[in-house]
Order: sequence, then structure tokens, then C-alpha cells
Amino acid sequence: MKRLMNASIVYGVLALVGGVFYREFTKLNGFTGFTTLSVVYTHYLILGMVFFLLLVLVEKNYSFINDKVRKYLLYHIGLNLTVVMLVVRGVVQVLSLDVSSVVLFGIAHLILGISMVLVLFSIGNCIKDSF
Repeated sequence: MKRLMNASIVYGVLALVGGVFYREFTKLNGFTGFTTLSVVYTHYLILGMVFFLLLVLVEKNYSFINDKVRKYLLYHIGLNLTVVMLVVRGVVQVLSLDVSSVVLFGIAHLILGISMVLVLFSIGNCIKDSF
């Protein structure tokens, strides 16, 4: 449960860093339009910090985590790869460069989605066993 809480804290800090980077980078470059940098904060805040805070509550009630297996490695990879691609795409938009990162962006979201479903199945199996 401590690992889940630590992950939540780390993602909360990363959300704040992402928000500050978005504000300062766009201000420094005089950019006023929409950029994907604006959603880095919300991705880390909701999919990182809030998600792991909710897992702390579920773990406290149902004890579904097996310490031998790192269930959330795929989730961490998917979330961080998604945010990295958001930052890359956002920087490209702000600097008006012509680079395509669509393939990696889709793969990152796919990894994140699959790992989220696996986590939900794990919770579902644990809850079903407890009744």
C-alpha cells in the first residue's frame, strides 16, 4: 500500500511540474493557441495521482496486491509514455515544427488502456472472492 501512495505523490508532483512547464514554455515562446501541453497536467493528476489514491482505498479494504508480482509496471509505462508523447507533440506545436509522432502516441494510449483493464479485472476478481 505504501508503494501505491508513493506513486500517487510522485504523479502529483509530476502533474504540477507539467502544469508549470506548459505555462512557462508557452509564455516564453509567445504561443496563445491550443497545445497538447495543456493536458499533461490533467493526465498526471487524474490517471496518476487520483488513480493510485483510489487504489490505496481499494487495497485497504480488499488487499488485492500480491507483492511478488509488479502489476502496475505496464500501467506506469503506458502513462509515462503517453505523457512523454503529449509533451513531444506539444513542444512541436508550440515551436511550429513538422514532426509526426502519431504511431507512438497511439501505442502509448493502447498500453495504458490495456493495463487499466488488467488492473480493473484484478480488483474485480479480488472483490468477487471476498463475498
